[in-house]
Amino acid sequence: MRFVTPFTFSALAAEPTRTSLFDGPEPSPHTMLGQRADLIIVAPATARLLAAYGAGLSDDLLTATLLMATCPILVCPAMHTEMWEHPATQANVATLRGRGVTVLEPDVGHLAGGDEGAGRLPDPASIVAAATVLAKRVCDLLGRRVVVSAGGTREPIDPVRFIGNRSSGKQGHAIADELALRGAQVDLVTTASRPPAVGVHVTRVETAAEMEQAVLDLAEGADAVVMAAAVADFRPKAVAFNKIKKDGAPPEVVLETTPDILAALGRQKPPGQVLVGFAAETTDLLANARGKLERKNLDLIVANDVSAPGVGFDHDTNAVTLLASDGTVLKLDLRTKRAVARAVVDAVVARLAD
Repeated sequence: MRFVTPFTFSALAAEPTRTSLFDGPEPSPHTMLGQRADLIIVAPATARLLAAYGAGLSDDLLTATLLMATCPILVCPAMHTEMWEHPATQANVATLRGRGVTVLEPDVGHLAGGDEGAGRLPDPASIVAAATVLAKRVCDLLGRRVVVSAGGTREPIDPVRFIGNRSSGKQGHAIADELALRGAQVDLVTTASRPPAVGVHVTRVETAAEMEQAVLDLAEGADAVVMAAAVADFRPKAVAFNKIKKDGAPPEVVLETTPDILAALGRQKPPGQVLVGFAAETTDLLANARGKLERKNLDLIVANDVSAPGVGFDHDTNAVTLLASDGTVLKLDLRTKRAVARAVVDAVVARLAD
């Protein structure tokens, strides 16, 4: 209200703007608003709002209304990067998602004071798209079951050391959350500890062998499989029973190849199932991705150059190219991983419809 007066909002909305628990005509405005709402959108949602809502505080009209509401709630955070990435804010976001609140990831771009980074209010079109799905309760994946893998596997050398990669699981978890939002029954096989969206069934694994068993078991009868996990290509041939001591010469670690889960899925893919792979490359991105698409009998492959700034492992952003078996190519410039997830799920939905 320091920037825009309530009168302006009233004029634009053609109905009175409510700002207080006590100054309106109703004796209990939050009760009326919360019970009647079909959808609540909080945009922008500040760090303070996320903290208050997560803690269940009700010291103003907005938080009191949110606690009254049983309808879908869409929260659109906007704040400086440091505030968004603060552990307290991330914990509050995880809490809200765990309660079924849809939290739209903030965009990356210009912020107040001339800064730039993650924390910009999501694009209005993205907010409208998410709100449309929630408000209409029309889910284009209702009745579909999708298996998603996420995270990087850890292949043990001894009880305390492992061979692994930089994958955080953020992109795979974003895809699982987007699928659940759109009505799918989601089975997520992950090495990451990130909390998933409500309704996502999680199987936690650590090694490539554990992921292979879980994914192949779940893939049978699934409408789609999205292999976003970064599965290690190699593992130690022999694992030491006890911790290897530093005394003396360093040990020689002999490696062997891990199972190719994606290739196995491609070989056993039933008619009508959509199979999506990922290709994290540092050179010859499109050529390597096309080769993988063809060799492993995929319908789609999501390729990214992980050597580029802000792309790939452990970032909140990604820039990818989607290649399809029918020759379609879609390039997505740098954006949040949730925005990438929406594009990937859109592509899956289109192929399931075909």
